Amino acid sequence: MTIPKLSEGVVHQVPDDLRKALQSDKSVVERWEDLTPLARNEWICWTITTKKPETRKNHIERVLTELLVGKRRPCCWVGCIHRQK
Repeated sequence: MTIPKLSEGVVHQVPDDLRKALQSDKSVVERWEDLTPLARNEWICWTITTKKPETRKNHIERVLTELLVGKRRPCCWVGCIHRQK
């Protein structure tokens, strides 16, 4: 089985735990690759800026489910604080 390469965000690279989760489902990979680099960056940042490991795990699970239902950005989040305006 070939593991698909994942595109990165504008500022952030996909962390290993998120990468593994995304690569576990071909449909999720297709939706991830359909996002803009800025949208991918928002999902990555939303995942890595959590304080608790259990919250990060929850965010990773939500990335998968929300991509599958067609969401393109994290809902109700101010956006990546690391990106220059």
